Amino acid sequence: MKWEDNVRKTVPYVAGEQPNKAGMIKLNTNECPYPPAPEVGKLLREIDPSALRLYPDPNATLLTDALAEYYRVDPGQVFVGVGSDDVLAMAFLTFFQGGRPILFPDITYSFYDVWAKLYRIPYKTCALDGSWHICPEDYEQPNGGVIFPNPNAPTGILEDLETVERIVRANRDVVVIVDEAYIDFGGKSALPLLKKYDNLLIVQTFSKSRAMAGMRIGFAIGSKKLIGYLNDVKFSFNSYTMNLPAQVLGVAAVRDDAYFKETVGKIVATRERVKESLRELGFSFPDSRANFIFASHKEYSAEQLFRALREDEIYVRYWNKPRISNSLRITVGTDEQMDRLIASLKEYQDKRRRCPE
Repeated sequence: MKWEDNVRKTVPYVAGEQPNKAGMIKLNTNECPYPPAPEVGKLLREIDPSALRLYPDPNATLLTDALAEYYRVDPGQVFVGVGSDDVLAMAFLTFFQGGRPILFPDITYSFYDVWAKLYRIPYKTCALDGSWHICPEDYEQPNGGVIFPNPNAPTGILEDLETVERIVRANRDVVVIVDEAYIDFGGKSALPLLKKYDNLLIVQTFSKSRAMAGMRIGFAIGSKKLIGYLNDVKFSFNSYTMNLPAQVLGVAAVRDDAYFKETVGKIVATRERVKESLRELGFSFPDSRANFIFASHKEYSAEQLFRALREDEIYVRYWNKPRISNSLRITVGTDEQMDRLIASLKEYQDKRRRCPE
């Protein structure tokens, strides 16, 4: 068919499975196991439906101002979007247009190469070392931009600020994006580096630590010049990207700092406890500083474990890809959910020992 000659064809990003079964345990998409701040639910019930007949504020001023106040930056340094995926996609479209390949890790968030291919941006991946860490010297080569998550996904490894700054400092002629979707679970944000580097863009999300994946709120913080360029592209694409409820509820989430920190604290405590339980079962994993654990076992393949857990209505993430095909990414859920996960893994091991294949 001739019309297909004019179609842009791409291989899409594959999200984690989204089952909807009674009694299931969903640990495959790094969602928060706890509800958002109480004020979010209260305001959700109080939103005037008649307000929805009007377009939302295209600048999301209330949310932008709340984020600027919380992170102690100028409102002109904040950009918001429909989840961090929207923000990152807009950043690819805006900043990675130099013709030279952009750089990102070989094991990382699997949306990066999808956006690069969609926007026809050349790219090159840089291999993580044997301990799953970034090799900063790999990013000291000519390039058209740099992006990496910190902590990384799916490994959960956190790079220290010295490593982050080394990469930013070596790339002053391009934009460096640090994707901090998981930074609240145990790392130091690169935000202080913004005072020294106007080519640095930091992206975060409400989907993980603020328990609002269903609202789709993401944001970027950078120099006013960077944010200005992002807004120019946004307003050339779609002025009304963020709906009214998301803006209002996002502000409520930002303002309840005590609840935010309590939620993060519970997840971190559970993560550390579950690490010990997994070690007792013979699992090994990098020292995750995210809300998930990237675990492997020397006796049982990740695919076997993935299928066994799935039969038990416990969903984790598995990729049949080079270097990571024998690891499972396990989101940290509630204590009760994680206890059931550990029990299921133990039962599987006991069964295999009794009846080896």
